[in-house]
Amino acid sequence: MPRYIAFLRAVNVGGRIVKMDELRGIFREAGMAEVETFIASGNVVFSTSAKSTAPLEQKLEGHLKQALGFAVPTLVRTTAEVAAAAARTPYPEKDVEAAGTFVAAFLRGPLDAAGKKGLESLATDVDRFVLHGREVYWLAQTKQSETKLTIVKFERAVGCDATMRAMTSLRKLAAKHCA
Repeated sequence: MPRYIAFLRAVNVGGRIVKMDELRGIFREAGMAEVETFIASGNVVFSTSAKSTAPLEQKLEGHLKQALGFAVPTLVRTTAEVAAAAARTPYPEKDVEAAGTFVAAFLRGPLDAAGKKGLESLATDVDRFVLHGREVYWLAQTKQSETKLTIVKFERAVGCDATMRAMTSLRKLAAKHCA
């Protein structure tokens, strides 16, 4: 069976605390197999016979909402897609080393023209963005906690659901689960 990784938005932030054993149980109840979690920030690795991610995202979001009582945007990628996203470095190494933030944002889908224009509008002297398919790479000169960019502002600009992961965490996830 194919292996997938679900990136959940708004889990274990803002008072929405979900224990990892509960999260694994919800995924098992939704019919997923070989369910594992990776750190407590909403990364779930699993197997399923599903061949398409869009219906899988909808199914998982429905189960999560029913079980938790709140919406949890869920962005699913194959392990091959995650490995490729983790390996990609669209900035010069010296810029990455000097940056305070290097993040990958997983998008619900490819950006349309308005989404691309919205992404361009977020760029500043501090914040740089590179779009690659359904991922956006964000490099900032400040720490993520010090930036004015929030996930809500980001989603409004690009026009779709998104969730962000630090590249260091994403690379550890890929090394462990995408080999």
